[in-house]
Amino acid sequence: MKLRLGVLISGRGSNLQALIDACRDPGFPAEVALVISNKADAAGLARATAAGIPTLVLKPKDYADKPAHEAAMTSALENAGIGLVCLAGFMRLLTGGFVTHWHDRLINIHPSLLPAFPGIDTHARAIAAGVRFHGCTVHYVREVMDEGPIIVQAAVPVLPGDTPDTLADRVLVQEHTAYPLAVRLIGEGRVRVEGMVAHIEGLRAPAPVICPPPNS
Repeated sequence: MKLRLGVLISGRGSNLQALIDACRDPGFPAEVALVISNKADAAGLARATAAGIPTLVLKPKDYADKPAHEAAMTSALENAGIGLVCLAGFMRLLTGGFVTHWHDRLINIHPSLLPAFPGIDTHARAIAAGVRFHGCTVHYVREVMDEGPIIVQAAVPVLPGDTPDTLADRVLVQEHTAYPLAVRLIGEGRVRVEGMVAHIEGLRAPAPVICPPPNS
């Protein structure tokens, strides 16, 4: 049986689309079963509708407080039989109660190579710091923002003349590969979490990369 995904969005849903596209492969071990947005005008809702995926808009202002809003999300996710919740540009901080309820069943993609540059404005901060590589991280969510066991990371070089926008565009391409890969690994039962480390069964170590090359 395929792992049922619930995807939480607030905006354009490009990573949602990457998951939808991956799930079209009959051999992919997961399916997007529900998309929830906190904003009625989120463009990602149209992506889900076009793919025949049920959507739900749950506006925070319609609930007494954040726990009540999150309780409504949890109820909808559980009623849909969701096994893994994927944050894909969901622009709200989650309470410890929600994170604990979905412990090791809640993942996020962040546009940096965590633990470097948690939070916002990651691309500008990476350029300002002079790092040679930047990228994205798919990780399990914990109560502290942008912390949690790392499942997949993808790196891109920071090029001379990069702006936050050009760097963001290059990282986004990698996000669309990294997120489906992380879901595949989880769906295949290849991820085992111990403390703050996610162990991947059968993972080969990547080749070392030096930038700039020593003879450049």
